[in-house]
Amino acid sequence: MDFRTVSVTDLARMVRNREVSARELTEVALARIDDANPTLGAFVAVDADAALTQAGEVDARIARGEEGGPLAGVPIGVKDTEDAIGFRTTHGSRLFADTPPATADSILVDRLRLAGCVVVGKTNTPELAWKADTDNLLFGRTANPWSPTRSAGGSSGGSAAAVAGGLVPMATGSDGGGSLRIPAALCGLSTIKPSLGRVPAGGPRPAAWADLSSKGVLTRTIADTAAALDVVIGPDPTDLRALPMPESSWTDALIAAGAPRRVLWSPTLGYARVDSEVLAVCEKAVAALADSGTEVIRVDDVFDDDPAVPWLTLAMAANLRTLVGADPDRSRWGEVDPALATMVAWVEQTAGVASCLEVLDLAHHLNARLVDLFHKAPLLLTPTVAGQTPVGDRAGTIDGEESMSWVSFTYPFNLTRNPAGSVCAGFTTDAMPVGLQVVGPQHGDQAVLRAVAHLERVLALDTVCPFS
Repeated sequence: MDFRTVSVTDLARMVRNREVSARELTEVALARIDDANPTLGAFVAVDADAALTQAGEVDARIARGEEGGPLAGVPIGVKDTEDAIGFRTTHGSRLFADTPPATADSILVDRLRLAGCVVVGKTNTPELAWKADTDNLLFGRTANPWSPTRSAGGSSGGSAAAVAGGLVPMATGSDGGGSLRIPAALCGLSTIKPSLGRVPAGGPRPAAWADLSSKGVLTRTIADTAAALDVVIGPDPTDLRALPMPESSWTDALIAAGAPRRVLWSPTLGYARVDSEVLAVCEKAVAALADSGTEVIRVDDVFDDDPAVPWLTLAMAANLRTLVGADPDRSRWGEVDPALATMVAWVEQTAGVASCLEVLDLAHHLNARLVDLFHKAPLLLTPTVAGQTPVGDRAGTIDGEESMSWVSFTYPFNLTRNPAGSVCAGFTTDAMPVGLQVVGPQHGDQAVLRAVAHLERVLALDTVCPFS
C-alpha cells in the first residue's frame, strides 16, 4: 500500500468494506515513518501502541456492523501546534518541551477522530509557527521529499513532508500567513486555507494567532482535502469567529466542477518581485486554464503596498503573548530561536494596542479593494510563492539572489480572511514543484475548491513524489 497513489476516500472505503483493516493501514504508516522519517524529520513524536489500539477500535466497530466513519482507518499526523490526547504540544519550542501530554483533543483532532481517523503522531513546525521554513532548536529541520536538501516550507512543513513522502495520507495544519499554502506549493500538494472560522479554533484557550490563522489539512489532492474538511467544518460555541455550517457538502461541490467563467490573474499583486522561472510555470498554467474556456483578466495593481510589516506586527504580537505566558520572568528566553526572539523584541519595542488596531483597519481596506476586484471576476490567481525552494536554512532565491521576500503572496489573504488555495502548477528545471494560488471572495470556499479541482484536471501533472 502506497499512500501516494491511493486517495483518502478510497482508503476509508476499503476499510469500511473490510478489504483492508485500519490496523493494516496503521502498520503501513508506522513502517513508512520508521524508514523515511530519519531523512525527512516530518514526525517529532509517534505512539505506535496508541495508534494500533485506535485502529483496532475502528476495526471492531466495523466488525460489529457499526458505522466506521467517513474517514475510517485513515492514519494521520497532527501538527505540533494542535492538541492530541497523549502527546505533548510543544509548538516546536524548548519552552514547551516539558509540557504535560494533552488530556483532550483540539476540536479539529476530535472531529477527525470521530470520523474514523487514527492519530499516529505529531508533525514538525518552526517555533511558534513563526516562519516559512520548518526548522527549530528542539527537533531540527524537516526536509522536502522532492529533494531532501531543500526546505519543506512552513509552518506546516512537517505535515506537508509527511504526506508528500507517503508517510501518512493526511495531516493537520494551520495557516496564519501561508502555513498551509507554502508547504503545499513546495511539496507538490493541493490545499485550501479555509475562511477564518470554518474550522473552529475554540476550546479552553484563546486561539494563538486569533484573527490570522485558519485550521485545515494537507493531502495530495483537493478532493481528499474536501472530504476531510467536510467532517471538521461547522461552528463550535467556544469559537467566537466560527462560521455557520455550509448548506451543501464540499465534496459534492466538486462533482461537477468545471472551468470558471472568468478569473483575475495577478503576477505580482502590485508589489512582489517574482523569480522568472516560477512566474513562467504559473503563466503556463494560467494559459492552460484559458484554453479550457476561462476568461483571464490580468490585474497588476491588486494592492498599493506590501502588507508584510503590518502582518508581522499582528503575528509577532501574538507570539510575544505566547512567550510571556510560557515564561513570564523571561528566564528561559535565551532558549528561543534567536531570529524569532529578534522579531518579538521588535514588535514589543515598536507596536502597541493602537498599532494592532491600525493593522485591523488596514485589513478592512485591503478587503474593500478585493471586493471591488471580485466584481470583475470571482477568483484571483497568483503564484503561491515568489521564489525558488530554499536550500537548507537559506532564504528562497529570486533569479539567483536570496531574498526574504520569497514568500510574499500569501499573508495578505490572512489579513483579509479570504479563502485561498494552492495547486501544483508545474515544476522548475531542477524538478521542484511550483504552486499557483487561488483566492476566493469572502466565504467563497467552494469556489476555490472547484477551481483547484479543475486546475488539477486541466494540468494533469504527475505529482506523486518519487522519494523512497
